[in-house]
Amino acid sequence: MIPLSAVEIQEFHSDGCSIFPDGTLEQSELWLDCCYAHDHAYWKGGSNSQRQEADRDLEVCVAKTGEREVALLMLVGVRVDETLFLPTSFRWGYGWPYLRGYKALTEEELDAIEQLQGSLPGSF
Repeated sequence: MIPLSAVEIQEFHSDGCSIFPDGTLEQSELWLDCCYAHDHAYWKGGSNSQRQEADRDLEVCVAKTGEREVALLMLVGVRVDETLFLPTSFRWGYGWPYLRGYKALTEEELDAIEQLQGSLPGSF
């Protein structure tokens, strides 16, 4: 972890589409960018409405690859696994210490996230 004043957030990491394939047999990374963006949103955390928005963004992104059925399946998967209480590497707000929960990010937390953004490939 990188200490950032009184706020600590772990550096961002992504495992791709977690326990779901990153694409099809023909295009093995077809929707990987969608999962990467979704992981970034989950890393940051925030309110419950922000989580719902991140999940909808994942669905829309995957659907744009031409895989509407896969997009719906992925949406169901991320919504079913909604618990904050399992210390998984992919829970909502996984960049923060365990049990942060659903709450809006503070200015201090947003500053901490901003400081780490420069080390991330791509833009979010």
